[in-house]
Amino acid sequence: METPQTLASGSAPLCLVTGADGFIGSHLVELLVARGYRVRALAQYNSFNHWGWLEGLPCLPEVEVLTGDIRDPHFCRHMVKGVDVVFHLAALIAIPYSYIAPDSYVDTNVRGTLNVCQAALEAGVRRVVHTSTSEVYGTARYVPIDEAHPLQPQSPYSASKIGADAIAQSFYSSFGLPLTVARPFNTYGPRQSARAVIPTIISQIAAGKRRIELGDLTPTRDFNYVEDTCRGFLALAECEAAVGEVVNIGSNSEISIGDTVRLIRELMGSDIEVAHDEQRLRPPQSEVFRLWCDNRKIERLTGFRPQVCLREGLQRTIDWFTNPDNLRRYKVDRYNV
Repeated sequence: METPQTLASGSAPLCLVTGADGFIGSHLVELLVARGYRVRALAQYNSFNHWGWLEGLPCLPEVEVLTGDIRDPHFCRHMVKGVDVVFHLAALIAIPYSYIAPDSYVDTNVRGTLNVCQAALEAGVRRVVHTSTSEVYGTARYVPIDEAHPLQPQSPYSASKIGADAIAQSFYSSFGLPLTVARPFNTYGPRQSARAVIPTIISQIAAGKRRIELGDLTPTRDFNYVEDTCRGFLALAECEAAVGEVVNIGSNSEISIGDTVRLIRELMGSDIEVAHDEQRLRPPQSEVFRLWCDNRKIERLTGFRPQVCLREGLQRTIDWFTNPDNLRRYKVDRYNV
């Protein structure tokens, strides 16, 4: 993909970010604008005309915002008109909700991805970066987990993402759509939903709770600060050798949820106790107990390496959540499914 400095026409490429109103998508919009790209941001249509986390971004005046829904193929044809690069992040992502609303996940994640790929193909889009997830690997059979690791659908969410990845890859193999599957491991940072464990811990402590409620503390995760995940997306979009490839984005390290709690407690100067909340536990066969990313492929293809260590990233996240204007957006007394 041509960069803003090398595009022959003299104008910067137009990048579409689906799911731009969400956690990672909003950070990606900020990065693309800072790097000089033109950005079209898709926020899910709603009658309030609310643009999610795009609201209040300093760069918003430089962004073209569309509202719509990737489940509609006609809308998808409209949203890709004139686009050079698609970063496809729009998805239903909450694992607990997928247990009670699996059909919604198939509609959004599988059919939505089909609609995006079909529209991109018809429009002659030059690059598509499709967002996968480390959840498709399930509990690690070996570590670190490379891209050849078996896929294990341990939740309806992960099954829908396996299906979405397969749809995306089929458009490369069958029709030559220039597409890369980016597979980030556990991203965290400012603006993340409280359904994720790090915001759950931080927001409960920041709200003054002496006893916080969590699920299983034994699983391990490969945590990555959101800015690093977004840099990984952009590195893959700018790498011709990544076309047709599935590529992990991660730190090549792991930490247990329990040790993550202890680290956050130390950084926040807290002496909270942890209570186990049964409703936060996944069904036994559905829990992914170990994730540890092998990130050698992305480094080999693009030279990309994460820049923000876990301690620094957690401190940045704590600083954001402890701002009262940010914390009041979260319902810390409710379990966020």
